[in-house]
Amino acid sequence: MIPKEIIRKVRRIEITTSRKVTDVFAGQYQSVFKGAGMEFHEVREYLPGDEIRSIDWNVTARMGHPFVKKFVEERELTIMILLDVSMSCRFGTRNRIKSDLAAEFCSVIAFSAIKNNDKVGMLTFTDHVEKFIPPRKGAKHVLRVIREALYNRPRGRMTDINNALEHFNRVTRRRTIAFVVSDFIAPDFKKILSVTNKRHDVIAVSVVDPAEIELPNAGLIKIHDSETGMPFMIDTSGAATRRHYKLQSEKKARQRENLFRSVNVDKITIRTDESYVDPLIRFFRMREKRLARR
Repeated sequence: MIPKEIIRKVRRIEITTSRKVTDVFAGQYQSVFKGAGMEFHEVREYLPGDEIRSIDWNVTARMGHPFVKKFVEERELTIMILLDVSMSCRFGTRNRIKSDLAAEFCSVIAFSAIKNNDKVGMLTFTDHVEKFIPPRKGAKHVLRVIREALYNRPRGRMTDINNALEHFNRVTRRRTIAFVVSDFIAPDFKKILSVTNKRHDVIAVSVVDPAEIELPNAGLIKIHDSETGMPFMIDTSGAATRRHYKLQSEKKARQRENLFRSVNVDKITIRTDESYVDPLIRFFRMREKRLARR
């Protein structure tokens, strides 16, 4: 039985995100994601200016004058959301925890998909695959996706992106747009990410909390590793400690940035202390510019 609090959250997110899809992202989603290919539309008589290579020679031979095949872009897309539900995503020091932010972001993507008559599915993962929801259309299906994003009781605590992507590749044959929503605190996954991005269109959505970037000056504090549960003490009053922490965080962020760039995966960064609207709009605009250059 889903708790009433979760049902209220689902309803609130449904209202908030569907409004944002209509008011903010209308048209942008459709303009940056292309269909899987071209599909046959019709055969019609040849007109001056038509390409000779489009002539249907069988029909031409039967009718005694030229006919051409017309194709249109196969608009229908399949969107898969690979959502990290490990314990490190249940952390947050500002407006909300990372998992709540990730759930709302996933909702925007899901509502954008059904508004454009596309299929959407979800794969949740920790150190193993927790749940796989096959892609489908419809508002009821999207609400199921949102419920799973908000209300999941994972068996695992750690993060294994390799395993999640391997499973995704096994069960997904058609070219898919895959949003991997995670804090990417995980063992090396470069090889499988590269393989997956050659078969699909992968977008990495990095979920970040400010405390993961810079320590507050809060004196001696006890911290638990969110994935292992191991406690340790840290003295945040020392400027050298805070500076070292920040430098290490920046180094890890650069390494992730370089990893995504090296395998041609686009990245969106969303933070618990900021709106995800601007990063998503920047992503759409970047994609539009790239398509315009082709």
